[in-house]
Amino acid sequence: MWKISKIAAATVGLAVVMSASAGEVEVLHYWTSGGEAKSVAELKKIMQAKGHTWRDFAVAGGGGDSAMTVLKSRVISGNPPSAAQTKGPAIQEWAAEGVLANMDPVAKAEKWDELLPKVVADVMKYKGSYVATPVNVHRVNWMWGSSEALKKAGVAGMPKTWDEFFAAADKLKAAGLIPVAHGGQNWQDFTTFESVVLGVGGAKFYNDALVKLDDKAINSDAMKKSLETFRRIKSYTDSGAPGRDWNLATAMLIQGKAGFQLMGDWAKGEFLAANKVPGKDFLCAPAPGTTTSYTFNIDSFIMFKLKDPAAQKAQSDLATSIMSPEFQEVFNLNKGSIPVRAGMRMDKFDDCAKASAKDFADTAKSGSLLPSVAHGMAIAPATEGAIKDVVSQFWNDDKISVADAVKKIATAAKTK
Repeated sequence: MWKISKIAAATVGLAVVMSASAGEVEVLHYWTSGGEAKSVAELKKIMQAKGHTWRDFAVAGGGGDSAMTVLKSRVISGNPPSAAQTKGPAIQEWAAEGVLANMDPVAKAEKWDELLPKVVADVMKYKGSYVATPVNVHRVNWMWGSSEALKKAGVAGMPKTWDEFFAAADKLKAAGLIPVAHGGQNWQDFTTFESVVLGVGGAKFYNDALVKLDDKAINSDAMKKSLETFRRIKSYTDSGAPGRDWNLATAMLIQGKAGFQLMGDWAKGEFLAANKVPGKDFLCAPAPGTTTSYTFNIDSFIMFKLKDPAAQKAQSDLATSIMSPEFQEVFNLNKGSIPVRAGMRMDKFDDCAKASAKDFADTAKSGSLLPSVAHGMAIAPATEGAIKDVVSQFWNDDKISVADAVKKIATAAKTK
């Protein structure tokens, strides 16, 4: 990652004092779609009720790449926000720059170590201290179905294997519908790809190939089969896919124009925002072949160092508010995710969320709870970016052979 000099780091601290007036929090995030924006509004409401001023700094782009570019330039120029939505290994990289606040006082007072699963708490810490606040848990390896489209095509239910998936896709195509709603952005391509890898090769193969970046696993027959399956899915997408935002792809299912979407459970927030009922208007199921595994994506906020006591108090209140049962419930009901806080009641949540919560707990015990590579939870950002580029090139160019793609992924995995 980029490095900040000691002088620049000192400037950051000074600039935050100047930019964050008493009781003000400026929050950089990339929750801009319908269900997401609704969730942010709830956090703003809670903070305002505590007497603080909320400055919204929203950067569009579901994967967060645009937001990270803006954040980096803000920090380098000595003008960071109070808090920023960041996750996975990127948290550790920011912490290593020396610009993040130690949140242990809040974490200890609120008993975060007791409330968070260890796999989550470890991601939020740097050298044993909390530097980030987790918001939720998303399951990434979901597949969504439009009840209207599936009924029209004569598809009885959600396919459990890739063979069943392609048979259903053929029926959708024959009915004049788009089988797979997709948005052509590299994180969306990889969301599909990692679910294919998991479904084709299983949890151990996923972990070896995409998390440990084991050369033998990358060069295996399972990876070749994964790439072949991935390319076959592409043939069921429409010509308007390149550059399409994920929520516009979800809208295709809501409108009954497309059958399936491979996307994390934030897609459910869009269905709910459109007043669609799970189990009736839309269906959820783990991606084909991934029923006993769970790829997770955890949204979180890093907190920047502040010197002004009033600004520190507002920042601490923000962290406390994010982890509060009140916000955990309302946020996740809107967002489509499940609470990160242990011991939450799930009676207000729909069947998709209840299944997600159960599978999250079960896979944590079985060892098949896996970090999502597509969503920045597993490997260093530079390596992740290099592998994503290769996978998207393969998706977009039929002239790239499976053998060449395997070689390119193996090379990209060595990117530092």
